[in-house]
Amino acid sequence: MTFDEVIGQKEAKERLLQMESEQRLPHAIMLCGPAGCGKMALALAFASHLLTDGNPQATDIQRRQAEAMLSKWEHPDLHFTYPVIRPAGTSAEHKMTSDDFGREWHEMLMKGPYFTLDQWLSEMDAANQQATIGVGQSDELLRKLSLKSSQGGYKISIIWLPERMNQECANKLLKLLEEPPTQTVFILVCQEPELLLETIRSRVQRIDIKKIDTDSIRQALIEQRGIDEDSAMRIARLANGSWLNALSELDASNENHLFFDMFVMLMRLAYMRNIHDLKKWSETAAGYGREKQKRMLSYFLRLVRENFMYNFRKPELVYMSQEEENFARNFARFINEANVVEISELLQRCIRDISQNANGKIVFFDLCLKIIVLLIQK
Repeated sequence: MTFDEVIGQKEAKERLLQMESEQRLPHAIMLCGPAGCGKMALALAFASHLLTDGNPQATDIQRRQAEAMLSKWEHPDLHFTYPVIRPAGTSAEHKMTSDDFGREWHEMLMKGPYFTLDQWLSEMDAANQQATIGVGQSDELLRKLSLKSSQGGYKISIIWLPERMNQECANKLLKLLEEPPTQTVFILVCQEPELLLETIRSRVQRIDIKKIDTDSIRQALIEQRGIDEDSAMRIARLANGSWLNALSELDASNENHLFFDMFVMLMRLAYMRNIHDLKKWSETAAGYGREKQKRMLSYFLRLVRENFMYNFRKPELVYMSQEEENFARNFARFINEANVVEISELLQRCIRDISQNANGKIVFFDLCLKIIVLLIQK
């Protein structure tokens, strides 16, 4: 993978290449940023660069061999660490390692470098299990990195979501970072760095990755997906700096369409004060998993904001799909100065309550009743 395949992030690319060219490459780098910004894509591109061009003694044949192996993510000096689950029936004595799900990881990488934890959990058939990085993986990583480089150059360790390490694993990784093996570069790809041990954060060079600029997303949609200019621009603005969001907008079956239908139904039933059907609505919403409920409420929050901004008749301030905008033409006037703050605060309280394991039926039916009252304030 090359840096040309990374969408946007020109500044981060230049910084990584400059560190290597000036021989200032630290033994541990941590790429931090929001989901969809391309942290993993940057890590893979930089690892590929180091394993192909980072060894001045390598011959042209060796470089081509390295490129061929990297095209399939099978280079012997590239090691991946990522969170995994413990499948049902696995012996308690077995210390889980990332390699236990190596086939699934490889299949996901071959689909592309932009993915989420939810996608990875789905690849593992995780159901409701939490994925973690345990001490078995730190032991395995120590064993691998203690071996000599098979190609005579760098050994690269990419650690995806290091904040998912348990305490014992984190302590062992800390020792590795304090006394790194020869010619080894650690690349940590982190989304919530505040969850990492402070001692680990102090031993890595942190690089904050910004959201992808809108024009880069627009251009990628046109070149990679064949989207027309107008649609690409609309999707790029909606993506809010995330290539994953842009891909989600392209997926006709993505859950935002479901959330949109639920939002429209809630507002229409609340306007009609149809308590009977609102109760059915709340029971449907309560049937979703908690993470999905929170995503839906966050989507509602965004639509409330966009409908409020729609009233100002300034298109550059509004970020909606065509379907959302069509609905806003008639609905936006019901979200105004008299209720926008209270509706937003109500939705935020619902997210908090769901996060604290409140009863979903109660939370959502209470939301319905309060929306009725707030819509009257127009």
